[in-house]
Amino acid sequence: MSKATMRGKVIAVLCTLWNTGFMAESTTGPVHIAVEQSTGVITLDRPKALNSINPEILFPVIEALEEWRDDEGVERVVVKSSGKHFCAGGDVRYAREAALGGRAQEADEFFSREYAMNLMIAEYPKPYISLISGVVMGGGLGLSAHGSHVVVTDDVMASMPEMNIGFFTDVGMSHRLQNLPKRPSLDLGMFLALTGYRMNADDMIATGLATHLVDSLDGLTERIIEEGPGVLDEVASQPGVSELEKLYPLIDGAFSAPWSQIKKNTAADPELAAVVEPLLQQASPSSLVATAELMLANSTNDLATSLDNERRYAEMLVREPDFHEGVRAVLVDKTNDAAFEPEPGPEKYRDVLE
Repeated sequence: MSKATMRGKVIAVLCTLWNTGFMAESTTGPVHIAVEQSTGVITLDRPKALNSINPEILFPVIEALEEWRDDEGVERVVVKSSGKHFCAGGDVRYAREAALGGRAQEADEFFSREYAMNLMIAEYPKPYISLISGVVMGGGLGLSAHGSHVVVTDDVMASMPEMNIGFFTDVGMSHRLQNLPKRPSLDLGMFLALTGYRMNADDMIATGLATHLVDSLDGLTERIIEEGPGVLDEVASQPGVSELEKLYPLIDGAFSAPWSQIKKNTAADPELAAVVEPLLQQASPSSLVATAELMLANSTNDLATSLDNERRYAEMLVREPDFHEGVRAVLVDKTNDAAFEPEPGPEKYRDVLE
C-alpha cells in the first residue's frame, strides 16, 4: 500500500471518529484533550513538527470545542503546547502532498474545516485562553488570536509568513490583522500580511494581538483551572517598548492599495524600502498580488465573509505552482531557492472575492 493511500485511509478513519464523537477526550496522539474540573484543556503535542496542525490535530480540536460549547460543566477552554513552541502553523506539507497526489479536494476539506474552527473560536461563548511561548505562526495564530485571552511570554515570535511559500494570509488573519483591538488599520494589517514581520511580545501587546504578557507559563494552567481567567490580570507583566510602533509613521498611508501601488509607495520612500525590501526577498510575486487583493476586499467584510473569501482562495492557490514550489523550497528541501512564477495581474484574484 502506498503512503498516499495509507494516509487517505487514516484521514477517513479520523473523519469517522470525528463524526461519531469518539475523540471528545484523548490523552494520546499529537493533541491531548481533557476536562479538568470545569476547564477544557487542549494540549498540542507534536513537538518535532512545532505542533503544525494536521487532520490528526484539527478534527479532535473541532469536536472538543463543539462539545464544550454547549456543556454547562465546562466554563472555559485553555489551549497550550506541551513544549517550548506553541504552533508553527497549518501542515501545508500535507496540503501540498494531497494536491500533487491528485487529492486536492482533501486539502480543500481541511482548509474549510480549519476556517470554520477559526470562526467558532471568535464566536465562542466562553473564555478561550491561549497560553503561548516560542513560535506562533499561520494556523497557530488562527487557533489563538480569535479567542478572548491571548497570553504570551517574552520569548514569543508571531508572524504570518505565507508569502514565502506561495500561499496567502489565511485562518481569519486577513481580517484580524487589520482590526487589531489597539491599532485597527488596513495599512498595518497589509504590512504585517505582506512582509511576514516578526512580532515580539511587546508588539503583540501594543497592537492588542495579545491580551497578557507573563513571565512564565509554569503552573499557569493549574491556576486558571482553580481560580478562573481573572488570575491572568494578577500575574501579568508590563510590556516594554514596541519596535513595531516605531514603524507606524512609515506604514500609514503606504499600504492601503493594490500591490502594484504598494511597490511604488515603497520605492519612493528609502526609509520604508529599507524596512520592507529585506522582508520580501523570498516572497512569491503571486502571493503578494493575491494577498493585497484579499486584504482590500476584507477591509469592508466581517470575519465570516472574510473567512469565506479565504476558503475560495485556498481552493485556488493550493492548486497553483507557486504553492507547490514554495512549500518544497522552504519546508521540504529547506533550500529556500523557490523559482516562483512571474508576477500576475490582480484580475483572477478579484474575480473570486466577495
